[in-house]
Amino acid sequence: MPRDTTLTLTGWRRFVDTSPPQLALLPDSQWTQLSVADRDTYDEQRIDYHSEMIVVATSAVREVTHQGRLLTLLNRREISARRGLIVSGPSTTGKSTALKQLGRTHELNVRQRHPGTDRIPVVYVTTPPKGSPRKLAVEFARFLGLPPIKPRYNVTDIADAVCHVLCEARTDLVLVDEIHNLNLATSAGEDMSDHLKYFTEHLPATFVYAGIEVARQGLFTGVRGRQIAGRCVMVKTGQFPYQEEWKRLVATLESSLRLHYHEPGTLIGLDRYLHQRTGGSIGSLSHLIRAAALTAIIEGGERITKNLLEHIFVDHAAEQDAQVSA
Repeated sequence: MPRDTTLTLTGWRRFVDTSPPQLALLPDSQWTQLSVADRDTYDEQRIDYHSEMIVVATSAVREVTHQGRLLTLLNRREISARRGLIVSGPSTTGKSTALKQLGRTHELNVRQRHPGTDRIPVVYVTTPPKGSPRKLAVEFARFLGLPPIKPRYNVTDIADAVCHVLCEARTDLVLVDEIHNLNLATSAGEDMSDHLKYFTEHLPATFVYAGIEVARQGLFTGVRGRQIAGRCVMVKTGQFPYQEEWKRLVATLESSLRLHYHEPGTLIGLDRYLHQRTGGSIGSLSHLIRAAALTAIIEGGERITKNLLEHIFVDHAAEQDAQVSA
């Protein structure tokens, strides 16, 4: 069953409340005795499990969580310009995953410190493409589930309503994804930047941004850009080199497989091949292994082999990188 997007308060809370997926593999003696209907149900459970699998705690996820935690503590008593965090890197390098894991960790910590309250510790929004201050304000309003924005409402009305709700809800961490859509080299980008600055000045919260190669996208252009650069620390994500962490990532993902005939250690033995296929991208690696696992279940092979992996498509960027390195 599809889940609510994390861009709504309901969906975000469901994400925070959902534990990492767990599924026990049936003993072969029990698995082979399942009826057709029970086998279908069991396979559907495994398909759901492999479509999500675990979130691997990469060095980038750990660093973003650590830096975000430090900043929320530093900003706790700050009354002037608060420090922020920018997560920047190529696509499929785990930026959004790291951003959400920071938000989940923070919200669970707040709930533990303040049980039984109606706080909204974290807000998660995306920067609208070719957006405007009004569209950005609407993103916040949509997350909070505020009544539909009427055409006669101006930007300040919407922003004031959003800030009022967030202050009342004790929001202290705001996550803004897709920040590369904010290009300060354009007048629209300048307007949206000013509006985002309005939120940072009116909310006692730490702002954390994530985007693709933000320095190349004009985020630090001009006076506004220099101001952002002067107030934010940056964590960079990237493709993993073929080193020990990559090997650990492959081993962790392989250990999470729930396939009946898969030989443990197969993917570990293919870690160099997997690096070449994915260009060292954690997003591409996760896609490749999950898609292979689903294929192994659907086709009945119940194992991942190099031959199976050869027939799994990954994203175009990873395919291009593989052709260059071949």
